[in-house]
Amino acid sequence: MKLKLLGMFLGAAVALLGGVESALAQEVKIGYIDSIKIFAENKETQDAERVYRQDVQQWEAQKQRMEQEIARMGEELNAQSPMLSEEKKQERRLEMNRKMDEYKRFMEETFGDNGLAAKRNKELTQPIVDKINRIIEQIAIEQKYSMVFDVANANVVYADKKLDLTDLVLTRLNQR
Repeated sequence: MKLKLLGMFLGAAVALLGGVESALAQEVKIGYIDSIKIFAENKETQDAERVYRQDVQQWEAQKQRMEQEIARMGEELNAQSPMLSEEKKQERRLEMNRKMDEYKRFMEETFGDNGLAAKRNKELTQPIVDKINRIIEQIAIEQKYSMVFDVANANVVYADKKLDLTDLVLTRLNQR
């Protein structure tokens, strides 16, 4: 009985190893892209970057106007302080504090992690990223790649240039 059980076990092990061997024998094809290069050389991305920079310039101008107004208020308060009553000084300090709070709120709403700048950037880039990902997926399926890495976001120490799909992605991206 023990010999029969051992024989069944060995038979199962051999069958299992045979299955593993054939799975290992399948070709694993790996490629990579450089998303930084794709973004830098893609016209659509360049246009989105230009629009984003214009928006940021407008927000920066508004920020500077607010900073100048707060600075002006501080200078006026310092210059006029000897002539003002304590009540008037307090009024001006309160007004200046209100402007500073407004400034802080503007900075957080505009440049904070979930601010207008971050939302605008995502709004402009997400459709492009989605398009690039679809092209990469299409190339991977057509050319039977098992994996495609992004060397810009990974710790790839070495990669054969023959595996680089970046130019192919750029070509297809610019055809559309």
